[in-house]
Amino acid sequence: MEARCIVGSADRLGEGPVWSPLEGRVYWFDIKGRRLAWYEPKTDDRGAFDLPFRASAAAPRTQGGLLIATEKGLAICDPDKGEIGIVQPLELPEGFRTNDGKIDLAGNFWWSTMDDDHGKRPGSVYRTTPTFQTQRMLTGIHIPNTISVSPDGKRLYVADSRLQTIFRHDTADLKAFEVFAHTRGAPASPDGSAVDARGYVWNAQWGGWRVVRYRPNGEIADIIQMPVEQPTSCCFGGDAFTTLYVTSAWDGLSLQARALQPVAGGLFAIETGVKGLALPLFAG
Repeated sequence: MEARCIVGSADRLGEGPVWSPLEGRVYWFDIKGRRLAWYEPKTDDRGAFDLPFRASAAAPRTQGGLLIATEKGLAICDPDKGEIGIVQPLELPEGFRTNDGKIDLAGNFWWSTMDDDHGKRPGSVYRTTPTFQTQRMLTGIHIPNTISVSPDGKRLYVADSRLQTIFRHDTADLKAFEVFAHTRGAPASPDGSAVDARGYVWNAQWGGWRVVRYRPNGEIADIIQMPVEQPTSCCFGGDAFTTLYVTSAWDGLSLQARALQPVAGGLFAIETGVKGLALPLFAG
């Protein structure tokens, strides 16, 4: 498997890729650049528009457009019109922003918050139902990432990137959890993930130049080398739902390091030959 740079977007902090089946697009964010971007593989069309605040994760809606987690709260966005509006305000502590997020098999949107100062103060994970009931589900996580469910919906994967660990929670009792995988002792931290239809977890690893595919028991099945040091997150998409789209970042890299990886901050595609786990649209 080989990673191809398909959009040289040069995102400072690319994050939150999500596939929209209604539009045949992959959307993603540059959190620190305050930008939402998209790419249509069928037409090679692409676009972007600047956001009035930082945003980081989204779920496609049944009515079209996106539900977006932003530092000001949850927003509804019409990307083609360049319109976005807060529908559920949220007062975050000073210096906090949203980070990762994905929808679960029941149609709930899970999303996280973190201290933008490298997670010095712990963040939280929230769940928003299709009726816009939002509840904090987990807290005490320094840099909450991954936030992906297993194909049977019984497990929730949550990474704390600062601890270099992916935890697996019982969705019926989130207090029941175990270590799923870790990168301690290596110059890599688990960042965002996608789950395939067989329950394997594909994890982008910040600082590791790689995406790692874990078996459901936590063992490493595959390592896909990336041409960038800081891959950030991934999602499945494409016509066959077998393409893994991977975001990346150049934030924090020296000029010398960036010169060695000129596509840092780009959007990548990996043809996996493996079908991703199909997630529902947000009905709210």
